[in-house]
Amino acid sequence: EILPCLKKYGQRLDLALAKETGVPIAKVRQRLAELAATSATITCKLTRFDELVTDLLDTGERALVFTQFREMGELLRTHVGEQFHFDPPFLHGGVTRHGRDRMVDAFQDGTGPALLIISLKAGGTGLNLTAASQVIHYDRWWNPAVEDQATDRAWRIGQERTVNVHKLVC
Repeated sequence: EILPCLKKYGQRLDLALAKETGVPIAKVRQRLAELAATSATITCKLTRFDELVTDLLDTGERALVFTQFREMGELLRTHVGEQFHFDPPFLHGGVTRHGRDRMVDAFQDGTGPALLIISLKAGGTGLNLTAASQVIHYDRWWNPAVEDQATDRAWRIGQERTVNVHKLVC
């Protein structure tokens, strides 16, 4: 029954399933997160993500990880914690201005984790994150200009290193 829901409601599977089944949205999201966490471990995208993170941690680099979905950001945060044993901050629209400033400062001055996960809508503009030498776009946005703006958070005046951009498309 998932395919008819997707056709009817588009990419918002959580809302579609909640509406079609009558199950509360929180329970649907929890179950989808459990399913995604289980099945995501075998996807090529997550495998490539793990390889990139391993390489950047081994070389002491810092990276921005962009996703268009808050739910995916939460899953990535959990995955990184389980796989790499640290808790990367996740900057999304629900983070307070003070929380955002703390995350950015810790990332920039090197006191925070080497990864900063960011939702495209919350962090695509207005940030200066030149501590990053790697940018990973975990899932693609329909508008390439939005991805370019997000990439530009690392590619700013004051950047002294080459910035490598990885767009995962499995």
